[in-house]
This record gives sequence, C-alpha cells and structure tokens, in this order.
Amino acid sequence: MKPTLTTPVIKTALAAAIGLLLSANPAQAAENDEHKAHQLFEDNCASCHGSDHGGYLAPALNAETLKGRSPTALRTLIMTGSFETLMPPFYGRLSDDDIRLLVKHLQSTPKLPNPAWTISDMKASLKVYVKDESTLPDKPGFQIDSMDNLIGVAARGKYGRGEGSRAIFINSVTHRKVGEIPTGTAAHIIEFNPVNPRWAYVKTDTAEIFKVDLYSMQAVRSIKTGYNGPGIGISRDGKYIMAGSFVPHNAVILDADTLEPLKTFELEGIDPDGKQVSSDSGMIIGTPFADIFAIALENAGQVWVVDLKDDFPVTRITDVGRHLHDAFLTHGGKKLMVASYDDSIVAAIDLEQRKLIKKLPAGCVPHVGGGSAVVVDGRTLGFGTNFGDCDKTVVSVWDLDKMEVVKQVPVSGGTESPAAHANAPYVAVDIISKDRRARTIQLIDKKSLEVVKTLDVGGHAYFPEYSSDGKYLYVSAGYAGDEVVVYDSVTLKKVASIPMESPAGIFARGRVKYMTRGLSPDEI
Repeated sequence: MKPTLTTPVIKTALAAAIGLLLSANPAQAAENDEHKAHQLFEDNCASCHGSDHGGYLAPALNAETLKGRSPTALRTLIMTGSFETLMPPFYGRLSDDDIRLLVKHLQSTPKLPNPAWTISDMKASLKVYVKDESTLPDKPGFQIDSMDNLIGVAARGKYGRGEGSRAIFINSVTHRKVGEIPTGTAAHIIEFNPVNPRWAYVKTDTAEIFKVDLYSMQAVRSIKTGYNGPGIGISRDGKYIMAGSFVPHNAVILDADTLEPLKTFELEGIDPDGKQVSSDSGMIIGTPFADIFAIALENAGQVWVVDLKDDFPVTRITDVGRHLHDAFLTHGGKKLMVASYDDSIVAAIDLEQRKLIKKLPAGCVPHVGGGSAVVVDGRTLGFGTNFGDCDKTVVSVWDLDKMEVVKQVPVSGGTESPAAHANAPYVAVDIISKDRRARTIQLIDKKSLEVVKTLDVGGHAYFPEYSSDGKYLYVSAGYAGDEVVVYDSVTLKKVASIPMESPAGIFARGRVKYMTRGLSPDEI
C-alpha cells in the first residue's frame, strides 16, 4: 500500500525538511521567534505593563528596567505570579519554552517609541453588534425598582483577559446579578449616561469602549481608542464621550450615540520644569456645570478644558503639578480637585474662571480615586487617599469652601479609593499594603474624623462603593477572594457575597446624580 500524507513516514520526512530549512536560515528562525515573543507579550503582559513596555497598571518591562535581573528569577516570577498584585501564575498557561522566550524578549526590548493609533485606526476598529437600536426593549428585562439601584463591577478575569473579563451589573437592593457583558480584556471603568438611564459605557485596560444597553444587558457597539489607558468621561447632556490613552499619548472625543470619533488631541506641552513633553492621559471628567470636559496631562502637569462646541477649542491651565492623575468635582462641578503624585499635593482648579486656585497638602503620592465629599455641620469636606508606601500613611481631609487642610487622619497603610454617601455615617478607604492589611477596609467617622472600625473583608479588599441609597457598602475582594462582599452601611454586618473572577472597580449609577460620592443631589 502506498503511504499517505498522514502516515508516520511522511510526517517524519516533513518534520525533518522543516527543521533543515530553519537551520539553513537562522535569520528567518530568529525573526519567527521575535514575532512569537512579541505576540506572547501582547497577549499576556501588555494590558498591565503597557504596549510600549513602559508600564501601565504594573511596572515597565524593558531592557533598561530589567538590567541586571536574573533570567532565572524573572522566569520564576512569571511561573508563580505575585500574590500581592494582580499578576497570576502563568505556569500551566504558558509552556516553559514560551516563558524562556518571553524573558529573553523583555530583557532585550527597549521602551518603544509612542506608537500611532489614528482616527482612521479608530474608525476601522468600530464594531456594531445591534444595527437597529429601535428593536431594543423599552424597559429593563429584569426586575428593578429604579435604574439608580444598579451597580456595575469591572471584573478583570484571572489573566486580565478571557472569559472572566466582564462588566457585571447588580441590583443593589437584592444583591443579585442582573447582567454580564463580556469585554475580552479586563474591564477598568464603567460610566453611566447622565441623561438616558439605558446606556452605560465600559472601558477596558486595552482602551476599548463598549456601549452597553442596560435594558437588554448587551453591548451594541464598541471601538478601540488606543492601546492602553483608563481615562473616560461623559458630557452632562450625554452626547459626547472623551477617552484618553497612556499608549499612545492622545485623547479623542466620540459621539456617545454612534461611538464615531470626532476629534483627536495630541497630549503634549511644557511641564512645570520648562521641558516640552509628550504626556499620558490622566483623569477625564465631564461636569454638570457646563458643556466641557477637563483632562489632566499626567507628565506635562497641565489640565486642559475642552469646550463642546465648534472644533472643540482647548484652554490650557499650566503648572498644575508633577505627575497628575485622578480628580473629583465640587461646588456644583465648578471646582476640580486634581491629585499630583510627585508634589504630594491636590491642586484646586476653578473650571468657571479656568485657573489654578490653590495647591493643598495631600500626604505622599496622593490618589483621590473618584473622590469623596460630605457635608458635616454646614461645611463641605473632601477626602483624599494616598497611593504609596509612605512613612506616614494618612487620609487627607480638606474644607472645600475655604480650600484648606482640616486634618490628616492616620490609617494603617497606603490607600487608593475613598467612598462616602450622605446617608452613611462612614467614609470607607481601602488599604493597599502588601500584607494582611490589604484584606481590610477602614471606616472613618464623618463627624469625629477618626478611624472607628476596620473590616477584614478577605482576599485583597479594594474599591469600596456605597449603593445609590447609601444602605449598603460594596467591596471587591479580588486576588485570593474572587467575590464582591456587601455590608450594611450602619451596622457593618456582612449581608451578601457575589462571586466573580478578580473583581476590581465598583460603580453605582447614583454617581450621575451625586456628582461626587458622599453628596446628596441637593448638596452638589
């Protein structure tokens, strides 16, 4: 019988021939290895460490930052993961040969120049899942008394991509899931349309934005606005989205209905030290005060105010601080409090006058998250956390009317995201240290401004958020926990647990009413 193409004889011959060809062309083999290594990095590392190898949620991985590191130590870290961080073990997911190839790639690749992602690239990435939105239901397909009771959770998934990467929506009265939107890569931020309760927008670590119909719990459109970067804001009329990127250094305004890109902005300018720099995008925020967006240029130390008219003109506010990041609004959205990592300050900006008001002490590496503000005894107090391993770990409290420091409250470690509500007695902060303290949430009494309770949530507890009515406190217990834990906001007794894979940010739809967490609608 003649041998066929499936017989062992032919298979062996083909393998030998391929091996001979590769050995005869080592340049081609090396090129193939490099292509494979690059793809391994993009598929497993880039969403956290940056597509340019320059860092994002996690440290930069390139020839300079890894100089002197042992390949064996790096291989071991990739295999085992890092328990105190979002990095999972890759043993079993990647072969030993793949891990060795990846280590070689990381140690030989420099930080890459700012790659292009143009408006044409964005348009080409636009996907339409529901062509005729008039066919969508006219009311929610699940039981809920008010859409304000929705809470969205950005579930990262174990590897920051795959089946576990989802935006998950919960009825905060029943504490039950009412919908899940697969996002492919880790969901990072969920924003809600302030005018139409049916729409939400989910942005991933890989800068893809999904327009979500909350009534039918499905994505209707998506667009990729860059490679990495969490920044996203919605205009007060719900007509525009602004999205910013770490990679590349640009921002874009989109039509919120169609996700069509309307205008891009190159993020560059003179920093506080007089240097011309290209910059990551920091926070982006819309405001109930006016038809504008505000965006922080992280590395340029500037805040730009973009008017939503004509060709979207820009007013530049300079010398705000070194390494700007997140921010929150106060005074009806007229004033913006912007954290500056390297200056240990929070800068107050008047959006009406479009000028810097004051730089307030804020502890080391201030990170205000979405911010929190409460009204106590007739004065508005703002709370800011400190993202870092500092000698003195505090939560800063400011009088937002006088723009002065009221107190720096000692807490047990670095903090990331404060949560408050007008109907809840405590401001909740998450502890982000790399030991058992990371299991905890600390509660600061709004009147005494003292830590009065510490909750051991389990896992790595972070991103606290109150339900829209203030009755419940939601906390992500990621890493080892893989659940969202719910507490009664007054008694602090655990009332529910909602399982999901690596939950992160929690976003109550009530934010669109309160503007800043902790204020009631009549206090903004």
